[in-house]
Amino acid sequence: MANAAGVSRATVSRVINSSPKVSPEVRETVHAAVRKLGYIPNRAARTLVTRRTDAIALVLSEPDNKFFADPYFATVVRGAATELSALDVQLVLMLADQGEDSGRILRFLSGGHVDGALVLAPHRDDPLPAQIARLPLPSVFGGKPWLPETEVHAVDNDNVAGGRAATEHLLGLGRRTVVSVLGPADEQSARDRLQGWQEAVGADAARTEAWTAQGDFTQEGGERAMRELLERVPDLDAVFVASDLMAVGALHALRTAGKRVPEDVAVVGFDDQPTIAPYTDPPLTSVKQDSAEQMRTMVQRLFQLLGGEDLAPGREVLPVELVHRGSA
Repeated sequence: MANAAGVSRATVSRVINSSPKVSPEVRETVHAAVRKLGYIPNRAARTLVTRRTDAIALVLSEPDNKFFADPYFATVVRGAATELSALDVQLVLMLADQGEDSGRILRFLSGGHVDGALVLAPHRDDPLPAQIARLPLPSVFGGKPWLPETEVHAVDNDNVAGGRAATEHLLGLGRRTVVSVLGPADEQSARDRLQGWQEAVGADAARTEAWTAQGDFTQEGGERAMRELLERVPDLDAVFVASDLMAVGALHALRTAGKRVPEDVAVVGFDDQPTIAPYTDPPLTSVKQDSAEQMRTMVQRLFQLLGGEDLAPGREVLPVELVHRGSA
């Protein structure tokens, strides 16, 4: 194998064992030799030697109905699968309904079935994040968990800057009454997007209460919150919606109320979901958070931990950008 690839035996071993210390070019050369020779590694024997399973768990703590309805989660799973596949590592998808399945999840994670975990568990009252953090298993969290940042490894998007940029864009268009449809109060990303809106409009507590309505990151929640705002703030001329899926509902509520977008009300969403934002009517201006880059960074950090690197806990924050379309 080493002769066929033109590399050392040690390099072949590192590639087969998914070491991150091999360049993509060398990894592809070895994989080409593997394909040519038809080599199939003995996984069981390799596990005995390396104590590695070549499997990583992706834990998503959300109800099944929300997971299958929101395309954000498909983007996350696809990003994780792509990154792990490039390392010849198997993805194990685990769905937990906000703590109800925590016993099953914890037994699996602590049972030697996977080498590490990528965790998306954003809800404040969910006990699972703290339980996973206490396991002797390398783990990296997506987003800002409700845990001290000095105790966990996390990769987040800059939700505060995104909310601020969306709102400043609307104000820059000359809109005077920029309201907001919020995400769930028990999720840090929603609270950060609210903070960005508050900073841009200079909202105190009274204005925040008057000019915002609670949503839940669903289309129905977005429509319900938008109807509430139309009743409470009839002169609103712009809205920052904290997710694209909620923005679909908000657009429907505006259309039902006889409001033209963007002539009467300009709308900005958040996520820039490729299956949603370009296809609304009009196409949705949205804050792009790169879920693929987030998963790539999470996988990289996890494999640094698996490789024994002395990596200090903390939250890495990735930039976001505003993508302009017809709704604003």
